Amino acid sequence: MFDALILDVDGTIWNTTPIVANAWNEAIALSGLPAKTVNADMLKKEFGKTMDVIADDLWPELDASQKEKLMSLCCTQEQQALLQNTQDITFAGVVDTIKSLSRQIGVFIVSNCQEGYIELSMEKTGLTSCITDYECFGRTGKGKADNLRLLIDRNKIKCPVYVGDTQGDADACAQAGVPFVWAEYGFGTTESCYAKINAFSELEKILKEH
Repeated sequence: MFDALILDVDGTIWNTTPIVANAWNEAIALSGLPAKTVNADMLKKEFGKTMDVIADDLWPELDASQKEKLMSLCCTQEQQALLQNTQDITFAGVVDTIKSLSRQIGVFIVSNCQEGYIELSMEKTGLTSCITDYECFGRTGKGKADNLRLLIDRNKIKCPVYVGDTQGDADACAQAGVPFVWAEYGFGTTESCYAKINAFSELEKILKEH
């Protein structure tokens, strides 16, 4: 049986892209840099990648120091916007399902996000007490496959399963030797997966049947 459920954040737990796009455009304006603005659809194609890769994709016209400055400002504006947000931006069934599953199995998070983002997502969704441990690119400087192994080793997990929404998630799981469940409702596609879900609540059935 699976002894751990490891989750992605963006495109799996919630959709922040409209809020983040507005926040990042504010950051672009504040920076004074010659960077193009973004929109939610653009961010859906980027979320799931590490922050340095996102900056390279969105602003190839900037040099390395400019990208670093802008991404730092974007993260600050994003954090403030998400803290102030009062709308429910979680996907249907996510909060109730995680609360239910956390009573049966360890629930973890691994994301390519900046440091502080996972903590914010847990706080805003009221799920902090349901998450056993988490890891991210912003804290380790490592990609998702390495962070999966770090978290698995740290928590002595024997049989984990990961839920994400992109091919990048699938690739990281393949590298880490972790079965991948594709959240079909999310932002991306995949060429292969252990299972797929059209709604987050379907995870309960998958975990029972394994």
